[in-house]
Formats: sequence, C-alpha cells, structure tokens
Amino acid sequence: MISIQNSKYVLSWLNAISSFTLFVIVSSATVHAGTLERQQAKRIHDRLTGISPSNTILDTMEAMIINDPSGETAAYEAMNNAAFYNVTLKNFAAPWTNEEQSVFVPLNDYTATVIGMIRDSVDFRQVLSGDIIYTGSVSPAYSNNNNDHYEALEAAGSDFSDPTVLQKKIQSNVTGLATAATAGVITSRAAAAAFFVDGTNRAMFRFTLINHLCTDLEQIKDISRVPDHIHRDVSRSPGGDSRIFMNNCIGCHAGMDALYGAYAYYNFNNDTQQLDYTPGVVTDKFNINGNNFKYGHVTTDDSWLNYWRNGQNQLLGWDSTTVLDENGHSFGNGAKSMGIELANSRAFSRCQVKKVFKAVCFRESDNYTADRNQVTAITNDFENNGYDMKRVFAKTAAYCKGN
Repeated sequence: MISIQNSKYVLSWLNAISSFTLFVIVSSATVHAGTLERQQAKRIHDRLTGISPSNTILDTMEAMIINDPSGETAAYEAMNNAAFYNVTLKNFAAPWTNEEQSVFVPLNDYTATVIGMIRDSVDFRQVLSGDIIYTGSVSPAYSNNNNDHYEALEAAGSDFSDPTVLQKKIQSNVTGLATAATAGVITSRAAAAAFFVDGTNRAMFRFTLINHLCTDLEQIKDISRVPDHIHRDVSRSPGGDSRIFMNNCIGCHAGMDALYGAYAYYNFNNDTQQLDYTPGVVTDKFNINGNNFKYGHVTTDDSWLNYWRNGQNQLLGWDSTTVLDENGHSFGNGAKSMGIELANSRAFSRCQVKKVFKAVCFRESDNYTADRNQVTAITNDFENNGYDMKRVFAKTAAYCKGN
C-alpha cells in the first residue's frame, strides 16, 4: 500500500514530469519554428545569390519571414547582394546572347541591359522594343565595333547592383541608331553579332521566340496559314516532292517569313564588326537564292504581318487591343513595332516567369499542378504590376523557400 504522504509525493512527481514534458513540447515547437524560418531565409538567399548569407543578414531575413511569412520581403533583402546581379542575373541572361545558348560568355551589352532592367524594375516588355541600353563607368567607352567596354567592366569586379556603376542610357544616343530603329536587346551589338550575321536574319526571329516566348518554330508550325510571304529561297519541291513543302515547310515559313521582314534593314557587318542599319534599303540577304522559287515573295521594305493571330497560334495570347487588318492580322513596320507585338503576348509573360522559376527553384515548372498554378498566378501579377521582373524573382524565391 502507498501511504497518503507517499501518494502526494508520487502525484507531485507526476505533475513535475507532465510540466516538464509540456515545456519540452512547447520549447521544441518554438525552436522548430525559428529553425524553419532560418532555413527558409538561407534557402531564399542561396537560390537568389548563389552564396551563403552572413549571420547578420540571416538574422535580418529570419525576422522578416517571421513578420511576413510569404517570404517576399526577405527575398528583396537577399537581392540587395551584388551576387544576385553579378552572378545570378548574368548567368540567367547569358545563354540568350548566342546560338549555342552557352552561359560561358563574357558580359556584353545584351546581358548588361537585362541585368540593369531587372535591377531598376523597368517594364520588361521594353527588352524587345525599348530605346534602352546599359553601359558602365569604366574605360574604354562603349564601342559599336567591339565588346571591350563590357569585358573591362566585368574584369574590374564591378558591382552591378550600383546604378552609378551600371547605368541606364538611351540606346540611340550611345550607338547612333535612329530612335525608331532601336528594339531593346534585339539591336544590341551582342545580339546582332550572333543573329544578324550572315544567313537571312531568320536566326534573330527564331532565337527571339526561343529566348523570350519559350517556344521554337517546330512547336508552333501551322500549315493552314497563307503562304504568300514565303521567300524565294525556300524550295516548293524539296527533293522533288512538293508534299514536303505543303505538309512541313509551310508550317514554319508562312508565319515566320511574314513576320521577320521587320529585320529587312539590319545586318551585322563582318568587316567593321558592327550592326549596320540602312533605312529604306533591304539588305541583300533577304533576297538570296532567288532562283529556288522565282515566284516567291520579294522583300521590298521592313513591313510585317502576324498570320499567327489566327489559327492554332491564337493560343500564344496576342494583345486584344492591337489594331488588325480586315483579315484579323496585326501589322507594322520595323523591329520595334514587332517587338511590341511579341512582348505584349501572354506567351512572353509566361515565358519570363517560367525561366525565373527554373533558375530559382532548380526544376521545371510543368511537372506539378501546384507549380503550374503558381506560374499562372505570378504571370498574372507580372502583367498587372508593370512587368517588373524583380518582383517575379521575389515571388518565385518565396514560393520555393520550403515549408
């Protein structure tokens, strides 16, 4: 038998055990919450900058997540680090500047302009149409003939988060192009050297689709489009079989050849190593191999038509406010107006978000329903908030911070 006095001791002991257990449970939960938020802060910083934060920054970001569980405030704090601009954004944009889509290329005017536009929250649609370029505060000065300025800027270990180091400029003032001829990164020297060189300038159009609409010609070919703008260099009977043209070639060329006439006055000059633009003069490359099919389209100006406004490629989500011709096609002249056409599509907006998602979350966004829904939500936010890419990075990093 346990005496009453002993039972009191047992009861007290049991109460003490219970109190201690409760203390441990509550304390563990508190420690776990703090640890989780700290882990989330570190993950956000690591993903956005590629480097670990200092303890001071980590403390700050942890406190931010406690106050703002979404993580977006902490993401903006991480983006104050120069590594976000010097490393993450440089690697983000570098593959767009060359056909090999390699990240291992020097800084250039294309990459620097993308970095600056994201840093300054510039409406990102201007990347395909704006009279905008970013240059540095080092010697030698910008040159239309070489990339020395940007290589010196990079070699100097410049801090691209500093607006006095990487500066927003009017492209036409820097390069001498007419304002109407500028088209954001399309008329950068780096893009011209990669995509306006030799060939027929179709490369510029194709890689603009790949880099900024996240689609290639094979994915959007439509053999039901009108073939009247297909150039003379395209054989109508490749290999002696016209069925190949009707069932394959026409699918890409009908839409592409009607659009890429916007580039008719541009050429990268191999001798001078600079972009040439001669208004009113169609570069010879647009009418090469005229005997392949002499009844094909002859380019006489820089006009363009968007036949993909109709048919299956309506799904690219073209701007519904654009003026159309009697057949429902948008139209215009020059690279600037076509850049506006492409950048106002839903495909453009969604592409930017998908690229950021892959860069920050380290996975494609198409494999899980939750990821797809998040891309849609961020795309809507992107379009409704000034096409601000910095905001896209913040929201994406917050989403992928972990739970």
